[in-house]
Amino acid sequence: MSSVLKTIPNSTTSPPCHTPKDNSNYSKSHNHFIFFKQPRTPSLLHSKLNIFCRSSVGVSSSLANTTHNVTADQNAKICKFCEMGDLRNAMESLIRSTRHELGLNTYCSVLQLCAERKSLEDGKRIHFIIVSKGIPIKGALGAKLVFMYVNCGDLVKGREIFDEILNDKVFLWNLMMSEYAKIGNYRESLGLFNKMQKLGIAGDSYTFTCVLKCFTALGKVKECKRVHGYVLKLGFGSSTAVVNSLIAAYFKFGGVESAHNLFDELSDRDVVSWNSMINGCVVNGFSRNGLEIFIQMLILGVGVDLTTLVSVLVACANIGNLSLGRALHAFGVKAPFSGEVVFSNTLLDMYSKCGNLNGATEVFVKMGETTIVSWTSIIAAYVREGLYDDAIGLFDEMQSKGVRPDIYTVTSIVHACACSNSLDKGRDVHSYVIKNSMVSNLPVANALMNMYAKCGSMEEARLVFSQIPAKDIVSWNTMIGGYSKNSLPNGALELFSDMVEQLKPDDITMACVLPACAGLAALDKGREIHGHILRRGYFSDLHVACALVDMYAKCGLLVLAQILFDMIPKKDLISWTVMIAGYGMHGFGNEAISTFNKMRIAGIEPDESSFTAILNACSHSGLLNEGWRFFNSMRNECSIEPKLEHYACMVDLLGRAGNLSKAYKFIESMPIKPNATIWGALLSGCRIHHDVKLAEKVADHVFELEPDNTRYYVVLANVYAEAEKWEEAKKLRERMQRRGFKQNPGCSWIEVRGKFNIFVAGNTKHPQAKRIDTLLRKLKMQMKNGDFSTKLKYALINADEMEKEVIQCGHSEKLAMAFGILNLPPGRTVRVAKNRRVCGECHEIGKFMSKTTKREIVLRDSNRFHHFKDGLCSCRGFW
Repeated sequence: MSSVLKTIPNSTTSPPCHTPKDNSNYSKSHNHFIFFKQPRTPSLLHSKLNIFCRSSVGVSSSLANTTHNVTADQNAKICKFCEMGDLRNAMESLIRSTRHELGLNTYCSVLQLCAERKSLEDGKRIHFIIVSKGIPIKGALGAKLVFMYVNCGDLVKGREIFDEILNDKVFLWNLMMSEYAKIGNYRESLGLFNKMQKLGIAGDSYTFTCVLKCFTALGKVKECKRVHGYVLKLGFGSSTAVVNSLIAAYFKFGGVESAHNLFDELSDRDVVSWNSMINGCVVNGFSRNGLEIFIQMLILGVGVDLTTLVSVLVACANIGNLSLGRALHAFGVKAPFSGEVVFSNTLLDMYSKCGNLNGATEVFVKMGETTIVSWTSIIAAYVREGLYDDAIGLFDEMQSKGVRPDIYTVTSIVHACACSNSLDKGRDVHSYVIKNSMVSNLPVANALMNMYAKCGSMEEARLVFSQIPAKDIVSWNTMIGGYSKNSLPNGALELFSDMVEQLKPDDITMACVLPACAGLAALDKGREIHGHILRRGYFSDLHVACALVDMYAKCGLLVLAQILFDMIPKKDLISWTVMIAGYGMHGFGNEAISTFNKMRIAGIEPDESSFTAILNACSHSGLLNEGWRFFNSMRNECSIEPKLEHYACMVDLLGRAGNLSKAYKFIESMPIKPNATIWGALLSGCRIHHDVKLAEKVADHVFELEPDNTRYYVVLANVYAEAEKWEEAKKLRERMQRRGFKQNPGCSWIEVRGKFNIFVAGNTKHPQAKRIDTLLRKLKMQMKNGDFSTKLKYALINADEMEKEVIQCGHSEKLAMAFGILNLPPGRTVRVAKNRRVCGECHEIGKFMSKTTKREIVLRDSNRFHHFKDGLCSCRGFW
């Protein structure tokens, strides 16, 4: 495209016009681009065209034999019809007068009327008559034919005639350039400008206005700057239209200061100048500056038009200035602009973004004409307010009224389905997307992936992902985040590895993949990603910093998590909550309380999640009095009504502390109906304190609420086993077998040299199975000879000693700990993760291993962390 400007002469004087030697058609581009709204110039072009026609007719001789009185009367009659706008009679008179030689002015007048009425068929009939009479198509007649075809929408035919006639009239070139720009064919428009330059036809202010808008739409910033220099040389620097286009161009490319300078230097500002400044500020994120310019505009008494109001309403929406938005609403009604659809749509959006759903709904209801934009805006308003079901209802109503959703409507409603967990409705929308060939649209595909991920269907999300031909960073981040949130960390890490081979991850990627590392306790992979973050400076992003703190806390490196937490300059509620939860899961309840108090001193008010974190911390550390204090504080000081998760924490705290009867009464006094999690917490307390009678009573509640949850059957079976009630344990096991229950096997894993080694209970196929078995048997013999209790009663049935020993050696966490001791360098901490709660005997052998091997062993189970060191555990029995 730079070739267009290479033909611009350095001299400020325009070269003389000359007749081209070659009038053949030049290459035409068919690329289409988005064209932004521009000031209308056709009326000026039309007026110049009419002046040219009249002057040309004045100097041109009439057709042969036009001196006859009948012919003169016919010319006058037809022209009179044209003046009256009566196209039908003008055409009938012209057709009846084919035996007469009518004047060129007559043909031009009728062609002008055809153009104004957009009657292409009548225009073609006149063109046929002209050709059949052998009248030369040139000068004013040729120009008028071009104008007629272009104005009636047949740009191809208009261009054909344009290329055939020899003309040096700049207004006709401007007309063609403008029409190509209107349909988004900016390259063709610029090609005409190039041809103008080669023919030596000097452009005017309208030429350069169009050229600037074309380069702006194509994103050619360097070319715009070169045109700027050229128009200054030609003396168009004071042209308001040209300067307005320059202002718009600089704003488009982010040159806010340059645009301001041009505006300040412009002496003859029109409403377009002011609108360009207001809109440019708003689009570039300076909405407040846009409002200041609007106020200045009002003070100077400049007339406000529809474009002004729309831009200012968008500014109000961006900064949430509802009061000014309402004032503009009233002004627009009085103007009146209330009948304009674009005004109503912008108003609707303003009320929505300012949080006034009633205002948005009122505007929508009162709209005489609604468009797809109107429906999309009102749907988005309901989605923004969290009324997802109502938004989905509006989507259905819109379709019933025959309004076809576009990609923006679909994206908005898919988001509503995601937030409301409406998987079936989301699938329906997906079907609509496929039927209407929208699936290739990247924002729609990304929204569908997000919906499926939030609804827990990662298989369907992956299917959409696999069908995207050119994925962007949002596509990858959506999938990685989806796998992490759906507890599929392996999928997230595998996809991350694929991504880094094709695309550079950003800060959002890091925040999405770190939870996967945390979920797997993949410390080595987490450290690797930490390196990415440091090299690219992403730690300054608060979401990334919080994810790093959480990852290290869940991988067992609480000290490093604390160091990173202290490095966060401006902590928010989420970062404080992450650190409190980190202390809690490691059993450092007092440190969690201290952090909670520091958060309050820093002026951060706790929410439901932070109270859940501190109550869990109290439970895992046996801090009963502190737990009650926080529970009461939540209600009385922070006016937060406890939810099920808070009641579950208190039941767990009471149960672990041995206050089983008090916990039962607490559940009965709850203002909301307890769920299986709450009864399950008490059942676990009964297991810890061997209360068989209460356990059976509590189990009835649990089995009634969740009859198919095997976890609670296992807990009750352990209660029986620990109380040595083998017959009851056997009956419960038979009951589970009759119901077809199959307990998911517990598994543990350990990361050694970047590779995960997974162990399943009873699995003897591991390459080092014999070495592990030998080490465990050796440790067991040492335990028997020492002061450690082996706690053999954790088996579900009363088996003999040999069977119990096999069961002991098959527990997955013991296998993983033994593998770590055998394969990690001396002194290295052994870090093991397990998908279920650690059993009593494995807890005991973990303590014994740490003392015997003089190593620290960090075991993370589904409940919390256990730091085994020197024969002791950090949980102090609260697990």
